[in-house]
Amino acid sequence: MARSAEILLEIKQLVKNYGERNVLDDINLEVRQGEVTVILGPSGCGKSTLLRCLNGLESVQGGTILYRGQNLTDPGTDWREVRQHIGMVFQSYDLFPHLTVIDNILLGPLKVQRREKQEALQQAEQLLERVGLLDRKNSYPRELSGGQKQRIAIVRALCMNPDIMLFDEVTASLDPEMVREVLDVIRGLADQGMTMLIVTHEMGFAKSVGNRIVFIDQGKISEIAAPEQFFTKPQSERAQHFLDIFQYDH
Repeated sequence: MARSAEILLEIKQLVKNYGERNVLDDINLEVRQGEVTVILGPSGCGKSTLLRCLNGLESVQGGTILYRGQNLTDPGTDWREVRQHIGMVFQSYDLFPHLTVIDNILLGPLKVQRREKQEALQQAEQLLERVGLLDRKNSYPRELSGGQKQRIAIVRALCMNPDIMLFDEVTASLDPEMVREVLDVIRGLADQGMTMLIVTHEMGFAKSVGNRIVFIDQGKISEIAAPEQFFTKPQSERAQHFLDIFQYDH
């Protein structure tokens, strides 16, 4: 990815507190169009909180988040509008159980974006075909496996045509055999140039899909590096310790 690509997100001196506890401290990061940024770090270090701040699900206590120059930390920010451009997929699929797959996907495009049904339906079916689930469009969530539900959640987010996708540990609640089918979908998005920030504990996936690794420890960015450098010669002791533990555990 060329360094001349447009900066879509700019995070400056971001601070997030829960009461007296400092969760994110002086986070500075730029995200360019077409870039895949993988965020790693030990549990509780602030990775998921950072994504939630970028999507307006958490308030911040300091710093700024700029999306295409718009200050998202402004109190007047219309997050309903912003979330059409910054999509997010969570650990839990959050599909409506009483709606079919296709109705789950079309809810946002029709109700929020007020698009023509036929146009939105055509896009939804194309996306379902891309993830191998077009034949399940009239199924209900209870009839799907965890991996299938997560792929539907990704399609639902993509059908809003976002500029940026945030993935928060989307395979963490899946059985091992279902993990690959979800990661393959995300890998395909990377190949197509989708701008993404990905929080994951899948190290092989992180190494193969990321343009760079951002390592967070105790609420601070301690290292930003290309995947090859991070996984072979991490610069910080904390990153080395993290990788050592991961290799031991796996």
